[in-house]
Amino acid sequence: MSSVVFEPVRSLDPIPVGRQKGGASGLWHALSSRVYLPACSIAVVAGILVGIGWADRWGGANFGASMTDLRVVVIGPLTLMMIGVFLVVERARPAQRRSLLARGHRQDILFTVLNATLTVPLVTALTLTFSEVARRDLPWIVLPRIGLVPRWGAIGLIFVLMDGCNWLAHLANHRVRMLWRFHELHHSQEDMNVLTVFRTHPLIHVSYLIALLPGIVLVANGALTTTLLVVYGGVVAFAHSNTNLGFGPLGRIFVSPNFHRIHHMLDGPQDVNLGFALTIWDQMFHRAVFPTPETIRTDTGLPGRPLIVEQAGSRPRHFSVFAAQLIAPFRPMYDSTALPSVRSEVRRSKLANRARPGAAPFAQSNSPDATEAREAL
Repeated sequence: MSSVVFEPVRSLDPIPVGRQKGGASGLWHALSSRVYLPACSIAVVAGILVGIGWADRWGGANFGASMTDLRVVVIGPLTLMMIGVFLVVERARPAQRRSLLARGHRQDILFTVLNATLTVPLVTALTLTFSEVARRDLPWIVLPRIGLVPRWGAIGLIFVLMDGCNWLAHLANHRVRMLWRFHELHHSQEDMNVLTVFRTHPLIHVSYLIALLPGIVLVANGALTTTLLVVYGGVVAFAHSNTNLGFGPLGRIFVSPNFHRIHHMLDGPQDVNLGFALTIWDQMFHRAVFPTPETIRTDTGLPGRPLIVEQAGSRPRHFSVFAAQLIAPFRPMYDSTALPSVRSEVRRSKLANRARPGAAPFAQSNSPDATEAREAL
């Protein structure tokens, strides 16, 4: 099944009365002509989880303290310091030259503010509820203390498995139409930068709740500290930065900006390089495409701009576009086109040839840009 993206319906005019069906089917048809109902189910799930958590008083957890911890991860002093360093590196070693406050950068600032204010309490509520429900209704998944496993070993295992669960959820966001409607916002960025990590729909976090499972299973053996979560978030943010940087041999283990930019390519398969911090999952499931001089400066975004973006008009209209982007998953879409997928054997063959050391297209390029890009791999 190919990843799909859907063209927005251009008109929300009601269906003529003469063409409407009667009864429940007519009501359903009329409703579905105005709203993409599967996306509403995500909002319903989020609402149910928040309601359960509220009724259960968050399983006895301190909601305020948990929200403060998450806010430290999102916009705490260490996080802000790392983002500041990454912003400087973007100016020194850009993959594509952009003005300091390009349209895409300004739009991402709005999403950063949204994450720091409204998204943090939502994710806190979802996290506490999901963890409590899993421990209460599935107590058998929680392993007891294992004496032979050192605490640092359990924490390391949680870290790796959490990244694997994020990879799986990320894949689902590209393969399941309902989830893609929320995830395409993240892929609409044409001015990649470190703040693009915040360019997400708040409800997308419902799909990433499975990343809590490793910590729930091994909670008696260890737990990730706030500092480790900040470092993890910093690695993910750096992977989205507009930097012409790779990790050398370590790029076979850790996700670099050059590696992740391929995932956001405008004209390539976007269900590759799905890893958050580690490349091992992409390699394990044959979805890893390692960077070449050609891919480092590739354009990013969605083909055909099926989602309204700040780049489209003569004026960016940031706030109206921001509101439209948040509402977009619930808008009905009828026409669909296939996004290139890793399952396209022809495309995979071309990418494999490009990535092969000494491949002709790169061997023949001696331009300064190509030389610099070659050195960055």
